[in-house]
Amino acid sequence: MPIEMVDPELRDALAQFPDIDFTQIPLDLVRSQPMMPPLEAPFPQPVERTIPGVDGNPDVKVFVVDPTPGATDRPAVLHIHGGGYVFGSAEGMIAGVQASAMAAGILFVSVEYRLAPETGFAGSVADNYAALVWLAGEGGKELGVDPARIAVAGESAGGGHSAMLAITARDRGGPAIAFQALTYPMIDDRTGSSRPVAAHLGEFVWKAEHNKFGWQALLGAEPGGDSVPEGAVVPARVADLTGLPPAWIGCGGLDLFIEENLAYASRLIAAGVPTEVTVVPAAYHGFDGFAPQSGPGQKFAATRTAALRRGLGLEG
Repeated sequence: MPIEMVDPELRDALAQFPDIDFTQIPLDLVRSQPMMPPLEAPFPQPVERTIPGVDGNPDVKVFVVDPTPGATDRPAVLHIHGGGYVFGSAEGMIAGVQASAMAAGILFVSVEYRLAPETGFAGSVADNYAALVWLAGEGGKELGVDPARIAVAGESAGGGHSAMLAITARDRGGPAIAFQALTYPMIDDRTGSSRPVAAHLGEFVWKAEHNKFGWQALLGAEPGGDSVPEGAVVPARVADLTGLPPAWIGCGGLDLFIEENLAYASRLIAAGVPTEVTVVPAAYHGFDGFAPQSGPGQKFAATRTAALRRGLGLEG
């Protein structure tokens, strides 16, 4: 795909993302790449906590980012980081959480869930569910959180995990989730495998081969088959989407995930779930993270923040 299809403001930032070949580069090396350090004050500083696991799973590390310490009866966001299900960390990506918390004026809690392939889908979902239970229960009481106003949010694989968590909480009769903010979520294992995409989609940053690797690692099975392993929650494959929280879904028009994101939004709407969709033309996967000061990046972030605040009963 020619670079000319990309928004001019977003072109230079592409140099920040190397072309990763998971078949040639050890996953440990990918994970060892330096991430952005925490933002300094006046941004709220992260506080590390360890919370109980669920169903016999180990304890889970979380990071609390609180822009309004001491406030009570307030909403909160449970944030789940991205990284294709196989890399990234809450600690290494905390700067984005700090910026989001400050912009929204909302308490954020980011989860250090276990990564694939060392831990399959059941373990990572359990980690995220444990954080939800804690935030809606004892942890939320301590932090002054209104358990009826908890949102889940994440980017890419984090958006996929957020969608999985919303479905899991519904199916288990767990804590109610008030809103889900899904930023270019990774929600369909068939994309780029058994379901090809248009030639101009996914040519930058996150490609079809990356997607197959990530889903293979998470599911422990070849992605794109007629079914997924028993117990796996692949949001795009879930037949019944009724009763899920209202949603905002945002994606770039050149993202590998644009078609699956639009299809999921359409199905949510058909299921009676209030859903808002934002599509940024000529934008690739992760554009807002690579070019946060660009016009498209700033507008996208502001739109997401406004949707999140409305979804939690605050002014947009």
